[in-house]
Amino acid sequence: MKIKPLNDRILVKVLPPEEKTKGGLFLPQTAQEKTQEGLVEAIGDSDQIKVKVGDKIIYDKYAGTSLKIDEQDYLILKNNDILAIVEK
Repeated sequence: MKIKPLNDRILVKVLPPEEKTKGGLFLPQTAQEKTQEGLVEAIGDSDQIKVKVGDKIIYDKYAGTSLKIDEQDYLILKNNDILAIVEK
């Protein structure tokens, strides 16, 4: 299935939460925080969008509309819901 966001909306593939701490301890699912990182999969046609397909981003914790496609979690976000681009 191919999804093309409209206007200033962005389709983001949600990255899975950290399953273990930096010290190596595994976290149960109940202790894992909701992730705020994702990969941009598609963008709308607005001139205001500052991200491009393939960018890793950080978005507002409670933003967007959730979708599940082929067992993968996605969000449709508005441009203003994106807080930062993660640079390599």
